[in-house]
Amino acid sequence: MSKRLFRSRSAGPDAGATGSFSPSAERTRRRHRTFRLLIVLITASVIAAILGISPVGRFLVLVGIERARNEMERMILGSVSRDRINAEWKVRRRRGLDLTHQSLSRFYQGTTEEMRELFRITEMDPDHALIRYGRADQGFLLSPQVFEPDEKGRSYRLRPNTKSVWLRQITLLNGPFGLFQVRDTPEIRAAAGKAGAIVDETSITTTNSWGLRGPEPDLSAPIRGIALGDSFMQGMFNGDNDTPPLALQRYLADAWKRPVTVVNTGHIGYSPEQYYYSLLEYGDRVKPWFVVISVCPNDFGDGMAVIRGEGDWYEEAGYWLDQIRQWCASRNALYLIVPVPTNVQIEGVRVDDAYPSPLLRVFRTSSLRFCDPLNEFTDEFLRRRLDGEKLGRPISRCDLFNYQINDDHFSPDGARLWAKIVGRRLTLLINLSEPPPAYVPPGVKPSSVVPGPDHPDELKKPGR
Repeated sequence: MSKRLFRSRSAGPDAGATGSFSPSAERTRRRHRTFRLLIVLITASVIAAILGISPVGRFLVLVGIERARNEMERMILGSVSRDRINAEWKVRRRRGLDLTHQSLSRFYQGTTEEMRELFRITEMDPDHALIRYGRADQGFLLSPQVFEPDEKGRSYRLRPNTKSVWLRQITLLNGPFGLFQVRDTPEIRAAAGKAGAIVDETSITTTNSWGLRGPEPDLSAPIRGIALGDSFMQGMFNGDNDTPPLALQRYLADAWKRPVTVVNTGHIGYSPEQYYYSLLEYGDRVKPWFVVISVCPNDFGDGMAVIRGEGDWYEEAGYWLDQIRQWCASRNALYLIVPVPTNVQIEGVRVDDAYPSPLLRVFRTSSLRFCDPLNEFTDEFLRRRLDGEKLGRPISRCDLFNYQINDDHFSPDGARLWAKIVGRRLTLLINLSEPPPAYVPPGVKPSSVVPGPDHPDELKKPGR
């Protein structure tokens, strides 16, 4: 009897027909695992031998080694730790920065003296430029007069109390990916003119003491929110009064008849990882009622590749978006995720499985917390086109975007429409007749849990 009990308790996936443990099956499984590990290591060694003689080869070797380590960890432990994933991204980003610096040096040596002077006066020349990674592993060329390094997860950030302006029509053939937001000074304006660049007068930008676009945050306002995002939230090519978060602040203040502050953390080139670290930077200072997460196609892949269904950063984006959700849940803050509507979606063929479906594949949430402005943007474009035809001034492009300067970001009208759509959803979710749950400081367990994406209370009534 005792022997039968022992065999029964020991039986498992490798038990034989009689229910006894099979040592041979366990040895076979170990051999297969060892074989797979050896294949990975041999492959990495072959790559090193073949490609290790060039910079590109060394990069491929390093990435191959990191991926081999990841694969070993996955096979042994069943999953890959965050540290291992971060190690691979570090290698990829270092390569992106190196390529950007090399490209800048080549371009600088081969361009005109007028262009070199513009690069020198903005400190975007090879000796002074700020080169940092942006979304995923892309290297960006920035002016250190406007941006500064950030070693706490955001890579770079706008400098506090700085006035800047955008330059347009700077062509960097075979050059780096340059973001020409520069200090607004007479000297830089003069150098830009000589180099053939255009100063975009409507894009003058000022930052507050927090290093963010917009007025000083009013932390005494009874209703507070944070907007996370990239260049769309920063309001690229729009003036200080025409950013989407500031338009949202005005909409909510008018709707609720109470003071509202919406802190705009948007930075050009940011991705969900940087959204999360922006929330860590400012969230506990603001103590927000709500967090608006603005995402766009290149948060999930390489720009237009996502529209074509070729995005490759889905899982990484999903990880950081879930970190944001957990932050909100731990502090009784409502989150609302808002995919940016694009002019490509409105004017071209609509392919939802390319975008925003990647978002919904990696970030499961209820419809209450997901606000897609695309249909309303499309309706507004049609209304404007019909009105233009009646007035004899037909429009061919959606003027909710800056198409007049061949730019795909929101125009001031687009920013206001975005704010109206998002603000309306927030007023439906937040019931001011009931006091909101108290803000929970970090490290303290909430006394009440904010309904999550699958929480049944979220289906009973909208609210915090």
